[in-house]
Amino acid sequence: MISTHQQTSIDTQSALRAAELAIKHGAEAGVAISVAIVDPAMELVVFAKAVGATPHSALTSRAKANTAASTRRDTGWMGPELDPAIALATSGRLTNIAGGVPITVNDTVVGALGVAGGTPAQDAEVATEAIAELAE
Repeated sequence: MISTHQQTSIDTQSALRAAELAIKHGAEAGVAISVAIVDPAMELVVFAKAVGATPHSALTSRAKANTAASTRRDTGWMGPELDPAIALATSGRLTNIAGGVPITVNDTVVGALGVAGGTPAQDAEVATEAIAELAE
């Protein structure tokens, strides 16, 4: 017998809105950010960057989004025993750096948003603010 599982995912319009909100909140904080939104399977839905965002922030924002989607929690929670190992073991696809936040609807993770470009604390704040405004 074959069993199946259907997974709910963020739609493109909502992901575009999340990216727009993150860039807006980044600008308000004085930070040129990159933002990635992935679905629960870590597939990229939307990527955007503010004018002036650093080149490496593109990769970091994606890794943060991937980690938040796969662990279903904000990034930055891993202890020192996992912190460098997670990036090495996944060839950089996952990271423990703060700035990744799951996107939930009715307690179901439908994707995740990753922000990079500022300090980890700034990135986490921008991501959290964008998700909160998206939910309004």
